[in-house]
Amino acid sequence: MAELDTSSGGGKGGKVRSKKQSTKVDLTAMVDLAFLLITFFMLTTSLSKPQAMDIAKPDKDAKDENRLELRESQTMTILLGKNDRIAWYMGEAGKTPPTIEGFNDIRASLLKNKEQVKKSSGRDIVIIVKPTDGAKYKNFVDIMDEINITKTNINAPAVDDDPTHLLASERDFMKSKGLL
Repeated sequence: MAELDTSSGGGKGGKVRSKKQSTKVDLTAMVDLAFLLITFFMLTTSLSKPQAMDIAKPDKDAKDENRLELRESQTMTILLGKNDRIAWYMGEAGKTPPTIEGFNDIRASLLKNKEQVKKSSGRDIVIIVKPTDGAKYKNFVDIMDEINITKTNINAPAVDDDPTHLLASERDFMKSKGLL
């Protein structure tokens, strides 16, 4: 609240001078309102929840009883190489030659392979991602984003990030193309 001082200034006779009034502004109500508004907006807004993608990795203690048998026709293996290049193949390694693409073309390949698997077997495609020593972490994040964008898997994509798990035919192909 504002206060005005209306007391007389000295009490001596003589000239009548105008009274100087001192003003005081009380900001308590404004501060209360500001805190109420801040509290209201903090409680009513929803904070963004972090989103995580499920990834399936091979067990270190592999047991034969927990193995999931997959058909070659529904499996797509993606090899991440250096210089932002990708090699992928459908089926068993060594039987079909890998296709080399960049990250700009992989989305179309993912969608095409997904449709072919769905049409031929009625099942969902299974994707195995194998980063090599030459791949960057950014390449792994980019391929996982592409898989998530194209919604190619209902289950989590399988990731085998141990370079010693590369098959001989995969390693030979990547070396021959300068991607390893």
